Amino acid sequence: MSAAEAFLQGDTATQTVTVVLLAMSVGSWVIILWKTWLLRRAGGDVARSVAAFWQSASAPEALVKLKAFDRNALVTPLLMATQLEASQTLASAGGQAQQLTRVLRDALQQSLAQLQQGQIFLATVGSTAPFVGLLGTVWGIYHALIGMTGAGQVTIDKISGPVGEALIMTAAGLAVAIPAVLAYNVLGRTIARLEAVLEGFAFDLRELMLSRPLWQA
Repeated sequence: MSAAEAFLQGDTATQTVTVVLLAMSVGSWVIILWKTWLLRRAGGDVARSVAAFWQSASAPEALVKLKAFDRNALVTPLLMATQLEASQTLASAGGQAQQLTRVLRDALQQSLAQLQQGQIFLATVGSTAPFVGLLGTVWGIYHALIGMTGAGQVTIDKISGPVGEALIMTAAGLAVAIPAVLAYNVLGRTIARLEAVLEGFAFDLRELMLSRPLWQA
Protein backbone atom coordinates (compact mmCIF):
# COMPACT_ATOMS: atom_id res chain seq x y z
CA MET A 1 0.00 0.00 0.00
CA SER A 2 1.39 3.37 -1.01
CA ALA A 3 1.40 6.44 1.23
CA ALA A 4 -1.30 8.03 -0.93
CA GLU A 5 -3.53 4.96 -0.61
CA ALA A 6 -2.98 4.85 3.16
CA PHE A 7 -3.92 8.51 3.41
CA LEU A 8 -7.07 8.08 1.31
CA GLN A 9 -8.17 5.03 3.28
CA GLY A 10 -7.67 6.77 6.62
CA ASP A 11 -10.50 8.45 8.47
CA THR A 12 -10.96 12.19 8.87
CA ALA A 13 -8.88 12.42 12.06
CA THR A 14 -5.92 10.58 10.50
CA GLN A 15 -6.06 12.68 7.35
CA THR A 16 -6.27 15.89 9.38
CA VAL A 17 -3.20 14.97 11.47
CA THR A 18 -1.29 14.07 8.31
CA VAL A 19 -2.14 17.36 6.63
CA VAL A 20 -1.20 19.35 9.75
CA LEU A 21 2.18 17.61 10.01
CA LEU A 22 2.80 18.15 6.30
CA ALA A 23 1.96 21.84 6.61
CA MET A 24 4.26 22.16 9.63
CA SER A 25 7.09 20.45 7.77
CA VAL A 26 6.76 22.57 4.63
CA GLY A 27 6.45 25.78 6.66
CA SER A 28 9.49 24.90 8.77
CA TRP A 29 11.73 24.16 5.81
CA VAL A 30 10.67 27.30 4.00
CA ILE A 31 11.56 29.37 7.06
CA ILE A 32 14.80 27.44 7.66
CA LEU A 33 16.06 28.01 4.11
CA TRP A 34 14.90 31.64 4.04
CA LYS A 35 16.36 32.48 7.46
CA THR A 36 19.66 30.78 6.66
CA TRP A 37 20.02 32.89 3.53
CA LEU A 38 18.83 36.04 5.27
CA LEU A 39 21.13 35.75 8.28
CA ARG A 40 24.14 34.83 6.18
CA ARG A 41 23.64 37.95 4.09
CA ALA A 42 22.79 40.09 7.12
CA GLY A 43 25.97 39.02 8.92
CA GLY A 44 28.17 40.32 6.12
CA ASP A 45 26.06 43.44 5.59
CA VAL A 46 26.12 44.44 9.26
CA ALA A 47 29.88 44.02 9.47
CA ARG A 48 30.48 46.06 6.31
CA SER A 49 27.97 48.73 7.34
CA VAL A 50 29.49 49.26 10.77
CA ALA A 51 32.98 49.42 9.27
CA ALA A 52 31.79 51.88 6.60
CA PHE A 53 30.28 54.12 9.26
CA TRP A 54 33.48 54.40 11.25
CA GLN A 55 35.46 55.10 8.09
CA SER A 56 33.18 58.01 7.12
CA ALA A 57 33.90 61.66 7.79
CA SER A 58 30.29 62.59 8.65
CA ALA A 59 26.88 61.06 9.20
CA PRO A 60 25.52 62.08 5.76
CA GLU A 61 28.49 60.41 4.09
CA ALA A 62 28.01 57.31 6.22
CA LEU A 63 24.31 57.19 5.36
CA VAL A 64 25.11 57.09 1.65
CA LYS A 65 27.49 54.18 2.20
CA LEU A 66 25.04 52.30 4.42
CA LYS A 67 22.31 52.44 1.79
CA ALA A 68 24.64 50.47 -0.48
CA PHE A 69 25.84 47.93 2.09
CA ASP A 70 22.86 47.53 4.41
CA ARG A 71 20.50 45.58 2.13
CA ASN A 72 18.29 44.39 4.99
CA ALA A 73 18.09 47.84 6.61
CA LEU A 74 19.38 46.73 10.00
CA VAL A 75 22.00 49.41 10.64
CA THR A 76 20.63 52.29 8.55
CA PRO A 77 17.54 52.91 10.77
CA LEU A 78 19.82 53.36 13.78
CA LEU A 79 21.77 56.12 12.07
CA MET A 80 18.68 57.79 10.65
CA ALA A 81 17.04 57.81 14.08
CA THR A 82 19.76 60.15 15.37
CA GLN A 83 18.42 62.98 13.19
CA LEU A 84 16.55 64.60 16.06
CA GLU A 85 13.91 67.11 15.03
CA ALA A 86 12.62 69.85 17.27
CA SER A 87 8.88 69.82 17.89
CA GLN A 88 6.32 70.83 20.48
CA THR A 89 5.37 67.25 21.31
CA LEU A 90 6.48 64.94 24.09
CA ALA A 91 8.73 63.19 21.57
CA SER A 92 11.18 66.10 21.88
CA ALA A 93 10.84 66.42 25.65
CA GLY A 94 13.94 65.97 27.75
CA GLY A 95 17.55 66.48 26.87
CA GLN A 96 19.46 65.13 23.90
CA ALA A 97 20.56 62.07 25.86
CA GLN A 98 16.97 61.06 26.65
CA GLN A 99 15.83 61.64 23.08
CA LEU A 100 18.68 59.60 21.65
CA THR A 101 17.99 56.77 24.08
CA ARG A 102 14.34 56.65 23.02
CA VAL A 103 14.81 56.87 19.25
CA LEU A 104 17.72 54.42 19.18
CA ARG A 105 15.79 51.95 21.34
CA ASP A 106 12.82 52.09 18.97
CA ALA A 107 15.00 51.69 15.88
CA LEU A 108 16.91 48.84 17.48
CA GLN A 109 13.69 47.03 18.35
CA GLN A 110 12.59 47.24 14.71
CA SER A 111 15.87 45.77 13.50
CA LEU A 112 15.79 42.99 16.08
CA ALA A 113 12.17 42.17 15.22
CA GLN A 114 13.24 41.66 11.61
CA LEU A 115 15.93 39.21 12.70
CA GLN A 116 13.47 37.31 14.91
CA GLN A 117 10.93 36.71 12.16
CA GLY A 118 10.05 33.02 11.84
CA GLN A 119 11.61 31.98 15.14
CA ILE A 120 8.24 31.70 16.90
CA PHE A 121 6.94 29.40 14.17
CA LEU A 122 9.99 27.12 14.46
CA ALA A 123 9.63 27.01 18.24
CA THR A 124 5.93 26.21 17.94
CA VAL A 125 6.52 23.40 15.45
CA GLY A 126 9.35 21.96 17.51
CA SER A 127 7.24 21.85 20.66
CA THR A 128 3.90 20.71 19.20
CA ALA A 129 4.71 18.42 16.25
CA PRO A 130 5.59 15.38 18.46
CA PHE A 131 2.25 15.68 20.23
CA VAL A 132 0.38 16.04 16.95
CA GLY A 133 2.05 12.85 15.75
CA LEU A 134 1.29 11.13 19.05
CA LEU A 135 -2.35 12.12 18.68
CA GLY A 136 -2.40 10.45 15.29
CA THR A 137 -0.81 7.34 16.77
CA VAL A 138 -3.28 7.06 19.62
CA TRP A 139 -6.21 7.58 17.30
CA GLY A 140 -4.82 5.08 14.79
CA ILE A 141 -4.36 2.39 17.44
CA TYR A 142 -7.84 3.02 18.81
CA HIS A 143 -9.31 2.88 15.32
CA ALA A 144 -7.43 -0.36 14.57
CA LEU A 145 -8.57 -2.03 17.79
CA ILE A 146 -12.18 -1.03 17.16
CA GLY A 147 -11.93 -2.56 13.69
CA MET A 148 -10.68 -5.84 15.16
CA THR A 149 -13.53 -6.13 17.62
CA GLY A 150 -15.78 -8.02 15.22
CA ALA A 151 -13.01 -9.73 13.30
CA GLY A 152 -13.19 -12.98 15.29
CA GLN A 153 -9.93 -14.45 16.53
CA VAL A 154 -7.27 -11.81 16.93
CA THR A 155 -3.67 -12.79 16.29
CA ILE A 156 -0.43 -10.89 16.55
CA ASP A 157 -0.28 -10.67 12.76
CA LYS A 158 -3.59 -8.85 12.65
CA ILE A 159 -2.51 -6.43 15.38
CA SER A 160 1.05 -5.67 14.30
CA GLY A 161 0.10 -4.26 10.88
CA PRO A 162 -2.44 -1.60 11.93
CA VAL A 163 -0.55 -0.72 15.11
CA GLY A 164 2.71 -0.39 13.17
CA GLU A 165 1.05 1.94 10.69
CA ALA A 166 -0.30 4.02 13.57
CA LEU A 167 3.15 4.31 15.15
CA ILE A 168 4.43 5.84 11.95
CA MET A 169 2.55 9.00 12.96
CA THR A 170 4.78 9.34 16.02
CA ALA A 171 7.87 9.01 13.84
CA ALA A 172 6.42 11.59 11.45
CA GLY A 173 5.87 14.01 14.31
CA LEU A 174 9.48 13.64 15.42
CA ALA A 175 10.72 14.00 11.84
CA VAL A 176 8.92 17.33 11.64
CA ALA A 177 9.98 18.56 15.09
CA ILE A 178 13.69 17.70 15.11
CA PRO A 179 14.74 19.92 12.14
CA ALA A 180 12.67 22.79 13.55
CA VAL A 181 14.30 22.53 16.98
CA LEU A 182 17.82 22.27 15.55
CA ALA A 183 17.24 25.21 13.21
CA TYR A 184 15.75 27.30 16.03
CA ASN A 185 18.86 26.78 18.15
CA VAL A 186 21.40 27.28 15.35
CA LEU A 187 19.67 30.32 13.90
CA GLY A 188 19.09 31.67 17.39
CA ARG A 189 22.84 31.76 18.05
CA THR A 190 23.42 33.68 14.82
CA ILE A 191 20.64 36.11 15.69
CA ALA A 192 22.07 36.64 19.18
CA ARG A 193 25.46 37.45 17.68
CA LEU A 194 23.96 40.01 15.30
CA GLU A 195 21.87 41.49 18.10
CA ALA A 196 25.00 42.01 20.18
CA VAL A 197 26.69 43.83 17.28
CA LEU A 198 23.65 46.07 16.68
CA GLU A 199 23.24 46.86 20.38
CA GLY A 200 26.92 47.73 20.67
CA PHE A 201 26.72 49.96 17.60
CA ALA A 202 23.63 51.72 18.96
CA PHE A 203 25.42 52.38 22.26
CA ASP A 204 28.55 53.69 20.51
CA LEU A 205 26.42 55.84 18.21
CA ARG A 206 24.61 57.39 21.16
CA GLU A 207 27.85 58.19 22.96
CA LEU A 208 29.33 59.68 19.79
CA MET A 209 26.27 61.85 19.16
CA LEU A 210 26.49 63.24 22.70
CA SER A 211 30.14 64.16 22.28
CA ARG A 212 30.06 65.85 18.84
CA PRO A 213 27.59 66.82 16.08
CA LEU A 214 27.54 64.24 13.30
CA TRP A 215 24.99 65.62 10.86
CA GLN A 216 27.31 68.01 9.08
CA ALA A 217 27.88 67.64 5.36
